[in-house]
Amino acid sequence: MKIYDMHVHVNGGEPEPAGLLSKMEDAGVYGGAVFSAEPEPSSAPLQKLPYRERLKNVLDWCRGVDGRLFPILWVHPFEADVGDQIKDAALSGIRGFKVICDTFSVGCPESMRMLETIEETKLPVIFHSGILWSGTDTSRFNRPAEWEALLRLSRGVKFSMGHCSWPWHDECIAVYGKFLNSYLERQSSEMFFDVTPGTPVIYRRDLLTKLFTVGYDVENNIMFGTDSMANDYDRDWVAGWIARDNAIYDELGVPAATREKIYKDNFFRFLSGEDVSHVLPEVNKNSQG
Repeated sequence: MKIYDMHVHVNGGEPEPAGLLSKMEDAGVYGGAVFSAEPEPSSAPLQKLPYRERLKNVLDWCRGVDGRLFPILWVHPFEADVGDQIKDAALSGIRGFKVICDTFSVGCPESMRMLETIEETKLPVIFHSGILWSGTDTSRFNRPAEWEALLRLSRGVKFSMGHCSWPWHDECIAVYGKFLNSYLERQSSEMFFDVTPGTPVIYRRDLLTKLFTVGYDVENNIMFGTDSMANDYDRDWVAGWIARDNAIYDELGVPAATREKIYKDNFFRFLSGEDVSHVLPEVNKNSQG
């Protein structure tokens, strides 16, 4: 089974795609999504670069390794030219956009204008969600219910919720149920779970058990990730999480075909925009509110 890591950050240094892939292979990972350096307004503690530099850098991280590494551009709604960045990036080979709501709500006017532009490109959005260890007052912007604002988008986007919004993963699962219901009613935005740690080990079984026993149609919308650094991919740490998750999947009776989706197929469906047939949540069929 080929495993794809959908949550890898760049933090300075020269692009070394061959070195990254070598470390990934040692961890049992075949490829993944590589996030660019931060936009300059961001408050996260990683390298910040202006648009042209961070675009070139992330494209170089993925150059010459087609089908294995996929470039994702980090954008911020407070950049004056963010709309032009998004349109240009979509034509330059970027496969999706990364957003961290650090000083803004996802539903604020600036963010919604940015998301409407992304909506036009038909590319997906990878969000951080849940508590944010930034050392600043940011977690209030990252409660999963805030993402109901995306129901305002007329055509919708595919978007993922990083870390399953830990410690609010119950709320995250409930929001997924709402989006699943809305998606089936009117083809609105489609939500994906990004099970990248965020969830400490003690909560991991709780999260995965709830995902697979809640009764929602989830198997096509869960993606594996690690929150690793492209510059220093931690092979032992990544391999440990894969082993831990597989042990829990064994306990839960998650079949091999579903694991194939979690580790690979859903990653490609997310990036490609492909749709699948979903099933209405059982708990919602007779509910009127």
